[in-house]
Amino acid sequence: MIRSLWNGAAGMRAQSLKLDNIANNIANVNTPGFKKSRVTFADLVYQPLREKGLPVKRENPTYLSPQIGVGSRVEGISRVFWQGNLMETGRELDLAISGKGFFRVELPSGEKAYTRVGSLEIDAEGYLVTAGGNRLSPAIRMPEGTTGVTITREGEVLVTGAGGENRNIGRIKLYRFTNPAALKPLGKNLFTPTDAAGEVQEGNPGEDGFGTVQQGVLEGSNVQLAEEITEMIIAQRAYEINARVVRTSDEMWALANNIRR
Repeated sequence: MIRSLWNGAAGMRAQSLKLDNIANNIANVNTPGFKKSRVTFADLVYQPLREKGLPVKRENPTYLSPQIGVGSRVEGISRVFWQGNLMETGRELDLAISGKGFFRVELPSGEKAYTRVGSLEIDAEGYLVTAGGNRLSPAIRMPEGTTGVTITREGEVLVTGAGGENRNIGRIKLYRFTNPAALKPLGKNLFTPTDAAGEVQEGNPGEDGFGTVQQGVLEGSNVQLAEEITEMIIAQRAYEINARVVRTSDEMWALANNIRR
């Protein structure tokens, strides 16, 4: 009965964490560039049951001692980097990646981070920065007197001067990882590399399997609301059933304690 209490409590704890994760996904259903996360479970180490009155060792080499499980746990929470829907904004500094790749930015600490959100602005010094103030890396600086910006599918940045002349001032690079699900989230849709993510690969948009850059567009969240609600109902039912196991085990334990009274 103690084991059943533990199993039920472990199941409740695991399903509670899954519900927390689902709630976070749903809360960010309208967050541009948000990538949903997924919870995976694993069973806990099994405990062998020794049969009373039988020898520990058996002559039969294929004999397996009976084992019983002791519950489940959350094995990991990983990001799902499926493409989100592309939403037209008409703003010339809104960029989306159609396909594989990340924009790279430089944090105030000098560390490099990666994001799929291309809502850019021009800072006081003329550099292209994200909404959080982090500069694109490699940096791209707008010349004074710029009246218009065109960014091609290949990432070329063309600016129009006050006199109407066009000039190429640089190219936006894209980056990818062998296992993006292993990137470390920093919040604000920023990620940093880990050893498990693999080596970072740099490339040009539209080349060598990298996605293309879409101007005047933002990538939406890849959260599917109907799917999350379904998962929420399943997790809620699992939580309720595990709670019932705990309650039933507690009642059985109370009954056993009262037998000798």
